[in-house]
Amino acid sequence: MTVHVIADIEITDDSWVADYGANVHDIVAKHGGEYLSRSGNIINAAGEGPNSNMIAIIKFPSVDAVQGFVGDPEYAPYGKAREDGSNSIIRIIDDTDVAGGIPYLPKG
Repeated sequence: MTVHVIADIEITDDSWVADYGANVHDIVAKHGGEYLSRSGNIINAAGEGPNSNMIAIIKFPSVDAVQGFVGDPEYAPYGKAREDGSNSIIRIIDDTDVAGGIPYLPKG
């Protein structure tokens, strides 16, 4: 089942960002992932949220693929740099509709 990773990031030290951006895309792709967005153009349409200054949305073929990416030794130094230089919330959601009213999504 297709899943999406939502990485909600508050960068606190940007020394890692250029290296991460230049290299992690290929590691994501190695695990079947595809970036849908990686942007700092964030507008809160409703409510108050964290102090994010970058959000990435990545589509993966499965939770196992995400776990393969996160556990990849090649990703480890980039993940550590992100952890050290940001406050990050990383979530995985599937492609279901919890309310069941969207006909093109499976009911959740």
